[in-house]
Amino acid sequence: MEQSVLLERLSHIPLEMNPVLVEHAQKRAESVQNRIADKITAFAGSMWFVYIHIIWFSSWIGFGVEGYPYGLLTMIVSLEAIFLSTFVMISQNRADAKRQVIANQQWQTVKEEDKQNEELIHISNQILGLTKEIHSFAEAARPRNR
Repeated sequence: MEQSVLLERLSHIPLEMNPVLVEHAQKRAESVQNRIADKITAFAGSMWFVYIHIIWFSSWIGFGVEGYPYGLLTMIVSLEAIFLSTFVMISQNRADAKRQVIANQQWQTVKEEDKQNEELIHISNQILGLTKEIHSFAEAARPRNR
């Protein structure tokens, strides 16, 4: 099945955000530095960023701002690469933090489910014991025909 058809079929289902991730995003948004880094990362990862650079490089070379070997352009692009690589690392750190938040929440869920499973096993053993007692009581109360 094509992905677009699948998405169309599932579009009526509301997507509920993980509350732990919502809280993490709210805490992250409290920092001005994080908001700036997120906006820069979002823009640098967009096609607009690519289009602007195509126009910029073409114009720089086409209008002859400087001659070959384009030393100033090379320096500008190198500095930009340094900063963009830093923003990529910031983005990776943000993604790692999200994964850690989810992992912590899942671990809490596993521990709670384990405790519930232990309680269910205990209750099941109690039911089994009562069932055996009822069975033995019923066996003892049944008249024996010989």
